[in-house]
Amino acid sequence: MPTMFYLLLKYVSLSAAVLAGLYASLLGLLTSPSFQAHVVYLHKIQMTWFKDLDIPESFGFLRNQVTPFTIKSADGEALYAWHILPIGLYRQHESALLAEPAGFVSDFKSRVSFNLLRDDPETRLIIHFHGAAGTVGSGYRVPNYRALSAGQVEKIHVLTFDYRGFGRSKGTPSERGLCSDAVAAVDWAMNVARIPSSRILIFGQSIGTAVSLAVLEHYAFQSPPISFAGSILVAPFADVATLVSTYSVAGTIPILSPVARFPSIFQYLSTFIRDKWLSKDRIARYVRANEANGQKYRLTLIHAEDDWDIPWHHTEIVFWHAVDAAVPGGISYDELERTKSDTKTDLGAAGSVVEWRTINGIIREEIPKTGLHDVIMGNPVVTMAIMRILAAADPVLE
Repeated sequence: MPTMFYLLLKYVSLSAAVLAGLYASLLGLLTSPSFQAHVVYLHKIQMTWFKDLDIPESFGFLRNQVTPFTIKSADGEALYAWHILPIGLYRQHESALLAEPAGFVSDFKSRVSFNLLRDDPETRLIIHFHGAAGTVGSGYRVPNYRALSAGQVEKIHVLTFDYRGFGRSKGTPSERGLCSDAVAAVDWAMNVARIPSSRILIFGQSIGTAVSLAVLEHYAFQSPPISFAGSILVAPFADVATLVSTYSVAGTIPILSPVARFPSIFQYLSTFIRDKWLSKDRIARYVRANEANGQKYRLTLIHAEDDWDIPWHHTEIVFWHAVDAAVPGGISYDELERTKSDTKTDLGAAGSVVEWRTINGIIREEIPKTGLHDVIMGNPVVTMAIMRILAAADPVLE
């Protein structure tokens, strides 16, 4: 019996040593910018299951409802994009759309769908910034596009694209590069498609929320400032350092949460983070800029309680930074939590909602009970958020 015990102890000790060694190797790899990019962006994971992005019909769309094309970034990268027609508008122009060749187009401006986007003064455009991994056609993104336009099926177009290094977009992802790509997409919408910023809604999910906030901040500091109809952030995170301290792959495999228990070690490892994506700071600067300039803004943050990938308390942190920037003199986290407990709308099994209003802006936090990290994108809570913002921006759409 003692021999068996010692053998078992030896086996457990050896296994622990191997796991510790593997984990130490992972930590070492995470200090490499190249390895970090693969972990943060997961851009080499396509998840289109052998489907051709140039054939959007294979993803469930109607013939020529989606037009694949490219947008050029400021540094010359070709960004693969989809323009998605709302179903009601498609129905009105079905014959003309069916008469055109299907597939990727080199000159989008020659297409019926582009003219429908550009020429209707009541067009609304949602620019969609997707999360890590995959492409414009991956996972729950296709149902998301339908949810985005469901509130106004004749008016709401969707523009989505793959950042550099994702899908068919060339290059290597980085924070600076993705911000440049996002600005290129917005510039294309305003200058090529000629959609005024007041008719553009910025939508981001997961890492796309960080990209969205970078875009919002960029345009808020232009001269003159440029504001949009509003923005919706689904499953945002405070910053990469905070995210990796809580993040687990599929909600089960921790990345740096074991090290986060040792602040000095975690702080040291944090110095190696290349792309910091400081969303909580960006949203604060964005709100302050709008408040100072008297610009109207509408922010909606949505985060499911059962999100295994990014814990929903990240949204509480981001919401606090936004509200703190909107309040003259600021507000502490604890004070805001007390205010929220008094003003929160309890929706029972549907979750809860809190709104903070100023003369210039509306900051809304929605915490549904369910929706996971990706499923929520196709849920009615997203459609309602779109309708609410667009109606506030233009009551004619009510």
